[in-house]
Amino acid sequence: MPLNKYAPQAATHRRTQSAILEGSKNLIATVGLAKMSMIEIADTSQVSRATLYNHYRDKESVLAALCDSEIRRLVAIAQSGSNPTNALVALSLAVSSDPALAHMRTNDPAPLAQVLSATSNPLWIQFNDALAIILKSQILADLAMRWLIGQVLQPLTPEDSRLQAEFLISSANL
Repeated sequence: MPLNKYAPQAATHRRTQSAILEGSKNLIATVGLAKMSMIEIADTSQVSRATLYNHYRDKESVLAALCDSEIRRLVAIAQSGSNPTNALVALSLAVSSDPALAHMRTNDPAPLAQVLSATSNPLWIQFNDALAIILKSQILADLAMRWLIGQVLQPLTPEDSRLQAEFLISSANL
């Protein structure tokens, strides 16, 4: 069976996209959305502007890809939990400690509020559906989504994350 001659190109493409998304998230955490430009994204990601534009047409498309990547990351975090409580604790810690979200709370509250209220967005629905599977309950997933949104706006300590996750799970099992 012949080897796929495009495999190295695909791997390079994924690494480049990953670098761009990581650089974009770092920029959000340091300068914010409003001050972030495609030039800064290219510089921070250590890719040429041409390479950046080969992957994304504008800042909005970079941000859309970053949101998709973050949702996939959060789903993977939740899936790594050994039980629903641990899944919620892991999500809580990831959301509460995220530096990009922390910067957006104070410097970009309007776009953050817009994203958090976009309940009909396919990414929101995808995350909610994944949570329902992980938590084995659509009602619990809906509650967990609102609980996590609260933490985007008001982060929890690790101790509070554990206590509230346990309470949420035990309340749902009543």
